[in-house]
Amino acid sequence: MRTTTALLDEIRGLVAAHARPDLRTPIDGLLLSRVETAAPDHSLTEPLLVVMAQGGKRLLLGDQVFEYRAGECLVVTADLPVTGHFFDVSPQTPSLGIGLTLRPAAIAPLLLEAPVGRWSRGTAAPPAIATGQAGLELLDAVARMLRLLDHLADAPVLAPLIEREILWRLLTGPYAGMVRQIGLADSGLSHVSRAIQWIRDNYPEAMRISDLARLAGMSTSAFHRHFRAVTAMSPLQFQKRIRLQEARSLLVGRPGDVAGVGHLVGYDSPTQFNREYRRLFGAPPGQDAARLRAHTAPHDVRHLP
Repeated sequence: MRTTTALLDEIRGLVAAHARPDLRTPIDGLLLSRVETAAPDHSLTEPLLVVMAQGGKRLLLGDQVFEYRAGECLVVTADLPVTGHFFDVSPQTPSLGIGLTLRPAAIAPLLLEAPVGRWSRGTAAPPAIATGQAGLELLDAVARMLRLLDHLADAPVLAPLIEREILWRLLTGPYAGMVRQIGLADSGLSHVSRAIQWIRDNYPEAMRISDLARLAGMSTSAFHRHFRAVTAMSPLQFQKRIRLQEARSLLVGRPGDVAGVGHLVGYDSPTQFNREYRRLFGAPPGQDAARLRAHTAPHDVRHLP
């Protein structure tokens, strides 16, 4: 097998050649990212494997910080609001990353063959984010997946096989406990994910913790414990972050309607909305929206977490 250095060199070349502003590729579930600036970004993740080929990124989830660089990977197993900041990037040496969507339907069949792991209701679900070394075998599989972008006629047959290999590496490596949770219908993550999805779909509405706990099939105390273990936030903190990120997106198109946008995302008090918005994004809503509009263009790139 080739060395890590040789594989990363090939991966960098393939990402640079095929990355597009919208992250997408002709291979379903495969995403590529090229970022040339270190500006912070606030985004909602999805379950993903991300391998960094060049540059680095620092993620903030609640009060936890995760960092990964070239040759390292990020594993995300839930929909989470995160703040990211790229480092060691420039137009001459952009950040280059590869993402692969982690799909329950692809993971579940592999659990029959993978080493057995168990989750019980008395044990908190694993955190939904981790970083670490990608490993030679994983990088080799990622490189072979990327090569298919130059041979798209082969992709319908070979891409699912390589995806299966990548998932197998995750299920038999240090991220096994996390990734298993995605494929298990009765895992701690699946129970918490019901509540996460409700909050994402209904973020402007008043939220009752007892109702969320019932949705997750847990007692209120167990729900609090599992939710914080997965998201590094309380349910109320999670809802607030979703509200503020949605407000920021809306303000790009409605910069003069700060109070209206605040009300739309669930804030009855304009003062509270302005205070919490400024605390998260570093500027009042109107000022931040004007800056975003000045720097936003149709060709702006999306970012992997």
